[in-house]
Amino acid sequence: MKRTLSPPEAPTTGRTRFPVPFFDQSDTFRELWPDIRDNCLRVMDRGKFSHGAMVAEFERALARWTGARHVVGVNSGTDALVLLLRAAGLRPGEEVIVPAYTFVATASAVVLAGGVPVFADIEERGYGIDPRSVDAVATPRTRMVMPVHLFDRLADMEGVQEVARRRGLTVLEDSAEAIGMRLRGVHAGLLGAGGVLSFFPAKTLGAIGDAGALLTDDALLAETARALRHHGRSGRTLDDFPGIANPTVVPGCNSKMDDIQAAVLLAKLTRLDAGIARRAELSARYDSRLRGVSGIRAVPGDTAPHPGGGRVVYVHLVEAEERDGLVDHLAAAGIGTETYYPVPLHLQPCFAHLGHVPGDFPRAEAACEAAVALPLHPDLTDAQVDRVCDEIEDFYAGRRA
Repeated sequence: MKRTLSPPEAPTTGRTRFPVPFFDQSDTFRELWPDIRDNCLRVMDRGKFSHGAMVAEFERALARWTGARHVVGVNSGTDALVLLLRAAGLRPGEEVIVPAYTFVATASAVVLAGGVPVFADIEERGYGIDPRSVDAVATPRTRMVMPVHLFDRLADMEGVQEVARRRGLTVLEDSAEAIGMRLRGVHAGLLGAGGVLSFFPAKTLGAIGDAGALLTDDALLAETARALRHHGRSGRTLDDFPGIANPTVVPGCNSKMDDIQAAVLLAKLTRLDAGIARRAELSARYDSRLRGVSGIRAVPGDTAPHPGGGRVVYVHLVEAEERDGLVDHLAAAGIGTETYYPVPLHLQPCFAHLGHVPGDFPRAEAACEAAVALPLHPDLTDAQVDRVCDEIEDFYAGRRA
């Protein structure tokens, strides 16, 4: 008897123009369901649900799309960062410079890999790490620098690389948000020794759970990462250890990508270019509506990408006066937002032992007080964007009154 998987159920009440969720991929998922279903059935027929043929197929497809020589699928973007740091040779106690303004995983991955995070401030215009701050905080113990590509553009990689060359640092990239971003044709994650991608559901290419990947052109780094994701097992017999099949060559972890996630990602990869284009259209609509609104201090279109770097909008971020009041107003109107980020990393409790105080990285602290992300995903409609903008205008009009 032929087996079938049922498609996800459509909302019984239909869409309404009033609620605007921060993220929703239900329309895309229904459209792609035949391909997702077929891929999932292939996984079930093979009976290999982790680290199997579907993962390898997705790795090859993603390598073609990004231009990477090596793609290593893992179970989250955070694990990809930890494995990248370890595979690149970070030793216990060595320092890695990271921005003070980013998601906590950037710095916690350094700790989990045995290193010490050293914070640097962000640029005056934009949210990437400031190369001048990198230069200022580097010490003789600093081994690596890990810029983060945030929201819609690359960090200043040319500036970071100049400092790194002068100081003898390895450049790794937290490119978790940066699929599709390129600098003069080179994809994010391939501008240094290696980088990562996150496939958290809300990402530009999202799974239906956690998943991630490591990108690199370095064959040895990729081989080490493949071993690390699978309990440190090499996957082949080594001459130095005759008779030991699949020897454990390094203490590793269990960070293999699941084949069901690969099945979903492989189907969604075919729509990635269209999704990126739609995100750009929606972001431009926000820019047009919000530019000049009293209370909105900055919109993404006001800051050009670094020369040679293309813009891919993962998050549409604005800086807003009375940000928390605006967030509450939008929530009451049924509009979802995300605050990026409530507290800079150097002031988080888990890093209190590093001894930082308010004022150490003023640009990062200022961004944390003003930045808010608005709904942005390919299933968003023009009417929903207009509704968000109408509510923002109403909020600031009410404040002025």
